[in-house]
Amino acid sequence: GVAFTGLAAKKEREEEHRILPVYTPNTDAAFNAYKEEHKESVSDVSAYWSDLAKRKLDWFAPYTSVRKGSFVEGDVAWFLDGKINACYNALDRHCKGDGSAGDRSKEVAILWEGDEPNDVRKITFEECLRKVCKIANALKASGVQKGDVVTLYMPMIPELAMTMLACARIGAAHSVIFAGFSADAIADRITSSSSRWVVTADGGKRGGRNLPLKQICDTAIAKGDCAKIVQKVFVFEHTGPEDVQLHDRDVQFDSLIESQRPYCPCEWMDSEDTLFILYTSGSTGKPKGLVHTTGGYCMYALQTTAVTFDLKKTDVYACVADAGWITGHTYIVYGPLLNGASTFMFESTPMYPDNGRYWDMIERHKITVFYTAPTAIRSLMRFGDEAPKKYDLSSLRILGSVGEPINPEAWRWYYEVIGNSKCAVVDTYWQTETGGHVVTNLPGVTPMKPGSCTLPFYGIDTVVLDPRTGKEIEGNGVEGVLAIKQPWPGMTRTCLGDHERYLAVYMTPYPGYYFTGDACKRDEDGYIWITGRVDDVLNVSGHRIGTAEVESALVGHPAVAQAAVIGYPHDIKGQGICCYATLTVGYDESDELVKELRTEVRTSIGPFATPDIICATPSLPMTRSGKIMRRILRKIASGEAETLGDTSTLADPSVVQLLIEKMDTLQK
Repeated sequence: GVAFTGLAAKKEREEEHRILPVYTPNTDAAFNAYKEEHKESVSDVSAYWSDLAKRKLDWFAPYTSVRKGSFVEGDVAWFLDGKINACYNALDRHCKGDGSAGDRSKEVAILWEGDEPNDVRKITFEECLRKVCKIANALKASGVQKGDVVTLYMPMIPELAMTMLACARIGAAHSVIFAGFSADAIADRITSSSSRWVVTADGGKRGGRNLPLKQICDTAIAKGDCAKIVQKVFVFEHTGPEDVQLHDRDVQFDSLIESQRPYCPCEWMDSEDTLFILYTSGSTGKPKGLVHTTGGYCMYALQTTAVTFDLKKTDVYACVADAGWITGHTYIVYGPLLNGASTFMFESTPMYPDNGRYWDMIERHKITVFYTAPTAIRSLMRFGDEAPKKYDLSSLRILGSVGEPINPEAWRWYYEVIGNSKCAVVDTYWQTETGGHVVTNLPGVTPMKPGSCTLPFYGIDTVVLDPRTGKEIEGNGVEGVLAIKQPWPGMTRTCLGDHERYLAVYMTPYPGYYFTGDACKRDEDGYIWITGRVDDVLNVSGHRIGTAEVESALVGHPAVAQAAVIGYPHDIKGQGICCYATLTVGYDESDELVKELRTEVRTSIGPFATPDIICATPSLPMTRSGKIMRRILRKIASGEAETLGDTSTLADPSVVQLLIEKMDTLQK
């Protein structure tokens, strides 16, 4: 392809900003109705959520007051004294068994596709409920009680979702650990949550490789205090490796489940009882165990899934994330099932057996709503438009993006090539801490702008704060930090065993507000653009530059498939800009190309943003969930390669050594 000259690229970008709102499958009426309803929802958040909670959830005992507490005190609570069970709301109430309109018992609850494309399971609501009850009874028979923490370290199989629901059914909190984590990470999480019960499988499969999950679990439990804490390990059979050893504390889970009764009564939980703990990486090395509670989380998961994806019972809805992350908790397990809709679980990767896997699945299952991450979209874009064009993608009606800001080029490819310029692309901004979407466009309602997550969800009162004074910045065309002014039901309530840390990270930086940790700009139309983590804002010679802006400029050049930008200590500027770039198939690294990329950034952002180092690389260090590990890139660029810390969660650790050697030659 011909490389854009910087000026042409800049001109195109300016044009683009002027004409972006043409991506508008909506009517003014729908958009105006959203604005009205949003205004109303934030003028009285309690009334807004109370009305929904009464209509959309089944309560065993009604709540006595809608909410209490504040951000300042860090003691927010919702639906006080209400008694509810998440599993009942996700399964039982849809299994009326009477053939009535609301009866979903014979409909598919979980559509699962394994590592091999021909490995497919369809599980109805009725079958799912029976199996969940059996798992719940098996856990109870083994001594698991209400209030216990059960650690799940499992492959992406239906039994993972079922075990989560079984825990919810009996009032035990689940702590799911992504199956890519190392033994050290598992040991930390088990110790932190004092979890006496672990559920795993003999192994997992991913991209044609076997993952020795049971072995990793055994290694973890031998570490530190784990051996003293863990009482039983329940082992599902999945890959069937012959050499899996069962110890005294291990339970062959399938046979125990088989022998149980197919009904287990629900524990009616207090609305504020813990539903689950999910660990997320902290900026200080120790992971934070974020606590989500039953009533508020269910309400928020249900409503954001229903509205953001315009979800219908007839949809074949597929979120291809992993259940080990919040995206999987909210938008694979709880959100769809609470709505009585079917959900999709995917064990493999977008590249196995080849790069057409996603498109092949969409065609075979006639998927209507498809939700994935920009990282995956960018990696698939590299193979051009021909690959997806071999498949029939006409069943799609809504596309979604999650996990990081999507750059306009990837957005446009997703919209035009995958969605055939007919599907809304919902760009969902949210965090583990928020429980569900907080800023997103709504399909058929919000005019779309590639790269912007647009406007807040109902009941979410977003503000832009001046990072220095903490005051709200009024008006449009402004930049600052993104914060939320009023509580919402899905927010995390605390960090397990460390409420001080919870307050310090989210509540005290700007008293009276929830601090997202993200920098943003609000454009002239009031749309929100996430410009990077506040700690990812570079300060180069006094200029504040968002790493996301530089990355977006780089991927604007046809040679760059993916970019990661970090700051490193610079003698003169304070911080220098280092760019790691993965090149598109067909482009080779050359001095000429590096020069062009520098020009691209200069022209797009300004001379002050010119990269100091551009390092072309075949791949970037990513976690198995597709997040770029910027911490590692930062250390390599700063010459601190010997203190990289834990790299065991990387999908491909070998890339690190390659980058260290490359950087050595570039910096000489």
